[in-house]
Amino acid sequence: MKKRHLALFMILALFVFSERVQAADEEGSETDESKRIVMEEVVVTATRYEEEVSTVPANATVITEADITNSTAKDIPSILRTQVGVQVTDISGNRRTYRVDLRGFGETSQLNTLVLVDGRRTNQPDLSGSDWALIPLEWVERIEIIRGGRGSVLYGDNASGGVINIITKKGAAFEAGGEVAGGSYDTLSANAYVSGTKNNLSYAISGRYYDSDGYRDNSDLEAKDLGLNLGYLFGDTARVSLSSGYHEDETGLPGALKESDFTAGASRTDTTHPDDFADVDDYYIKLVPEIFFLEDSLFKFDLSLRERNSIYFSSFTGGTFEGDTEIKTTIASPQFILKEQVFGYDNNLTFGIDYVKSEEDILNTTFLGFPSTDKFSLEKENYGYYIHDEIYLLENLALSGGYRYDKVEYRFDPSTPDKTDFDENLFTAGINYNFFKDSYAYFSFAESFRYPVFDEIFDFFTNTVDTTLVPQTSDNLEIGIRHYFTQKLWTGLNFFRIDTEDEIFFNPNKGFFGANDNFDDETRRDGMEIAAGITFDQISLRASYTYTDTEVKGGQFEGNAVPSVPEHMATFDSTFDAGRGFVLALNGTYVGTRFFESDWANAFPKQDDYVVLNAKVKYNWKQYTAFLDINNILDEEYSEFGVLSSPPVEPAFYPSPEINFLVGISAVF
Repeated sequence: MKKRHLALFMILALFVFSERVQAADEEGSETDESKRIVMEEVVVTATRYEEEVSTVPANATVITEADITNSTAKDIPSILRTQVGVQVTDISGNRRTYRVDLRGFGETSQLNTLVLVDGRRTNQPDLSGSDWALIPLEWVERIEIIRGGRGSVLYGDNASGGVINIITKKGAAFEAGGEVAGGSYDTLSANAYVSGTKNNLSYAISGRYYDSDGYRDNSDLEAKDLGLNLGYLFGDTARVSLSSGYHEDETGLPGALKESDFTAGASRTDTTHPDDFADVDDYYIKLVPEIFFLEDSLFKFDLSLRERNSIYFSSFTGGTFEGDTEIKTTIASPQFILKEQVFGYDNNLTFGIDYVKSEEDILNTTFLGFPSTDKFSLEKENYGYYIHDEIYLLENLALSGGYRYDKVEYRFDPSTPDKTDFDENLFTAGINYNFFKDSYAYFSFAESFRYPVFDEIFDFFTNTVDTTLVPQTSDNLEIGIRHYFTQKLWTGLNFFRIDTEDEIFFNPNKGFFGANDNFDDETRRDGMEIAAGITFDQISLRASYTYTDTEVKGGQFEGNAVPSVPEHMATFDSTFDAGRGFVLALNGTYVGTRFFESDWANAFPKQDDYVVLNAKVKYNWKQYTAFLDINNILDEEYSEFGVLSSPPVEPAFYPSPEINFLVGISAVF
């Protein structure tokens, strides 16, 4: 009870502070509306070059380094959950396995959200999607979010729900620093970095160690990371960038707790899989030469190599399974960006080629009284050709459009047949109108697609390719407005519709055990996203609300909602500079009721909604910063992730952590 009193006191105190600051702001506010509102945000993901948010015909936002510093988040998904239209699910409850959903794709969201690091594709060719643990939050300069399918023309596969581009820190003025923190569940975290510029060479080197027992039994996590960014500028003519990262972790997998487990007396921290684990090591290297020509035009060639090795062990009734997987990915992307006037109009033309080759070697060992071993070699080769143009008919009116042809080839061994291929043609179009200073309205149409991943199209039991499974395609319509009433007050509103044909999903009613399938008809997602923010001298407040309505339009699940997708979500985020070096922050997330994962029949009651509040107290003194993070300050008992288990079919939960703390100190030199 005392914990709840403390939480309520903090909320009340913050509210009082905000009222006082608002009153002070109203007394001293300027009435001169002639001053231009300065926008410093830029977006790379929309057109693969930097441009202001106000020119992108999509609901685009940028999470800045200041936002990250003032938040309680300790990883990228946790900071994403404060954004409008973004549903984040910590599946295991130990910050290792996250699902980030843009626009309501539910259990396949990790395959419909494209994640980039400095423009480099990170989505894997299997069901694992993107691994959010690969880039520690301390490395991040900003995060760009482009909602909707607009990114498919420029980036190809996986962008049906949107694109998230994570921009890492580069060297500037010399700086070195580090942080040490500890807290609940025997958590220990430490990181250090050094960055700078000497002559034409910039550098940034960082390292991180994280260890925690986790909230539940067998949810321990130990992770190590190293990162490197180098850049060399050849005057005004060329630049070369080199980046690399290494990540390894060892993670316990506690598994789900069924309703029958709780009935039998299990607690929220228990596990029924005490021996399950996952070990991962992952590294990449990326080289980007760039040549500047004319005034603002550019040729660049992105080259990257990545290798990921993982070992998974799981137990089930009557046996065990161990998978040893190696995935190698090669990416080559030459691109031209031409910024020249055409018939007297400012024009930005982008065109290029994407080549992605992924090779996966798998060794699976199953024990059912005796061991059996299977080896597989899987390959995916992808080519994409794209062109995108943006022309300014007026200084404040821009039209944009693009086209992409994409082709993929799969090869499997052993398999009958041993290969298959698909191709797609995509279009996009949009209009942006800056109607008042930095306020703008937009409308856009975009086509997007998703190819099946290895685990969906290949049957590991029969060594066969599912020749009936085809890619899914989507039509995205979006209209929106973002208005700055004053320098301190803004709001945004947008509506979207996504109609998806042949959506790929796991059909629990197909075959004896269920199988991957295409819907017979389309699925529809209608939504509305509202966000607003206000800034005073000492306080900033932001809030958002997201409504998402999903429906299967035909077939055996006609009229049903997409599982794991809430109709209602809301967030708020506040920061208060109390003076004398103290900064207080409070953020909250509301996630509404939603059907359990795999419940396409909508046969079970919905999973409960929940509210989670997090707080941060920070004290700055010279080059030092001390902080206290309090997560789930209301000590809410909730589960972000719920799924139907079988057999027998019943709801199962992955309980989320109770109230927990992290205290630490950082220094910058």
